[in-house]
Amino acid sequence: MWRALAAAAAAVAVAVVVAARPAAATDPYAFFDWDVGYVTAAPLGVKQQAKLASIILLGVIGINGKFPGPTVNISTNWNVVVNVLNDLDEPLLITWNGIQHRKNCWQDGVLGTNCPIPSGWNWTYEFQVKDQIGSFFYFPSTGLQRAAGGYGGVVVNNRDVIAVPFGRPDGDITIFIGDWYNKNHTDLRKMLDSGKDLGMPDGVLINGKGPYRYNDSLVPAGIEYETINVDPGKTYRIRVHNVGTSTSLNFRIQGHNMVLVETEGSYTTQQNYTNLDVHVGQSYSFLVTTDQNASSDYYVVASARMVNDTVWRRVAGVAVLRYSNSRGRASGPLPDPPQDQFDKSFSMNQARSVRWNLSAGAARPNPQGSFRYSSINVTQAYLLRSTAPVTINGRRRATLNGLSFTPPETPLRLADAYGVRGVYSLDFPERPLRGAPRMGRSIINGTYRGFMELIFQNNDTRMQSYHMDGYAFFVVGMDYGEWTEDSRGTYNKGDGVARSTVQVYPGAWAAVLVSLDNVGVWNVRSENLDSWYLGQEVYVRVVNPEDTGNKTEMAIPDNALFCGQLHKYQKQQTPHHKMGTSAAAAAVVGSRVAAAAMLLLAGAVMISP
Repeated sequence: MWRALAAAAAAVAVAVVVAARPAAATDPYAFFDWDVGYVTAAPLGVKQQAKLASIILLGVIGINGKFPGPTVNISTNWNVVVNVLNDLDEPLLITWNGIQHRKNCWQDGVLGTNCPIPSGWNWTYEFQVKDQIGSFFYFPSTGLQRAAGGYGGVVVNNRDVIAVPFGRPDGDITIFIGDWYNKNHTDLRKMLDSGKDLGMPDGVLINGKGPYRYNDSLVPAGIEYETINVDPGKTYRIRVHNVGTSTSLNFRIQGHNMVLVETEGSYTTQQNYTNLDVHVGQSYSFLVTTDQNASSDYYVVASARMVNDTVWRRVAGVAVLRYSNSRGRASGPLPDPPQDQFDKSFSMNQARSVRWNLSAGAARPNPQGSFRYSSINVTQAYLLRSTAPVTINGRRRATLNGLSFTPPETPLRLADAYGVRGVYSLDFPERPLRGAPRMGRSIINGTYRGFMELIFQNNDTRMQSYHMDGYAFFVVGMDYGEWTEDSRGTYNKGDGVARSTVQVYPGAWAAVLVSLDNVGVWNVRSENLDSWYLGQEVYVRVVNPEDTGNKTEMAIPDNALFCGQLHKYQKQQTPHHKMGTSAAAAAVVGSRVAAAAMLLLAGAVMISP
């Protein structure tokens, strides 16, 4: 039995090196060392704690002692190498929201493709941001861990030879917004496992910090808030990511217009917004010009949408935009959100206004609009219906088409590589099943180089967001009511934006088109963490039957982890937890028991040494 040190914090400096490997291609490499562990933090003035046996662990997840984690700032076609030490007391996977991992789903970091990194182990991700630009983020993908932090930004810049459709900004600012619960993520899991809703969050964070005290009755004293420092007369690119658990947020900057220029790897038509709804898992970047008189600081606000404003009034994140010549603190009421919180038509019309910039290049010299998606025949179509959670075998579960996915002990792609049968079935229904919902591991059999239509039908009473790994899809339509065959007549056939996460309004549908040119097994999921945890996901398996030499898919990496039915192939690794420098007490526990328990919670079984 090996033993693991449960540390309160880790303060290991990040190591970033950019170089070209002599034996590899000429594209540069960026190297990162990440220690993922618990850190001391109280974003809303309340320290989170999680009990494991007789130990108390601080429950905010940081990277190299920081929350949020470091930003991965790279350029198109760079190779990224991230060595991750799992200093948590439970298994860990990092997924890269919007990074396509061309031909390389082995690096995707979800339970359908990867065995989780055991507590105390390290594992190295290595991938290329092939033919991509834009604003993305990473986060821990198992066991509701994102609700405790562990996230950070990914910025993929254009190569110098590719023109950007706007002038070079004077600065680049990343902003993370998201709802936050004072309960630890392990307690949130217990709530879901016991059949309860998570309920209203305790607040909204901006860059991991609580709200500025704009209202003495709503915001207690002593909370650390985010200050964004700018100079007058400059233009900044501001990248906004909703990394929260389940709450859609309206983002706005007092007194400033926001020019939308990009979302999740696609340049958009440039439009002015005074506010924009950013749904869970979505990313946008804006150009903001600091053209105000700086008589005082300005509010930066992220407030809950599609909820009862009176009840949810305190669920607002507030930061401060501070000019270098500011003459006072921000004061007075927050800038108004859209007038009616339940005006779903306003929000949907706003979403429809986000269009693809057909004349702009992106990762390649040719214009984005040179790919005419409307001229391609659809070869597969799936209507994916979600409903409110249901009870299956005495447990509360979430479904797509009446099926609730349960992650297998042996990851799907690993099972394929080693010929392990019975892990999944290729019979996911094209339309919702009739009869009682059930649990299972049915996945979609995608046709390589086919063109797939996915219609997300939200028959729940709350907002949902859906994400697809490995791809950007074209958002071609959304509307209220039930989708029908006639709905195709309303599709945007010209400039539907390409992105990886789409919002679906309550009682409404959203349709996307995706070209299946990326071989692998790819996750389609609810980005709402509670729905995802309860089984609202499916995988799309894309195989090139003619590939016999790893031309359209990379070989399994040499450092692959093995679990489930393939655990016999796993080489032993001596755990090497790092002791944090915090004064908080660290203790020793038997990690075999802890790891096994946490893996069961994460939906997989790891055989540990």
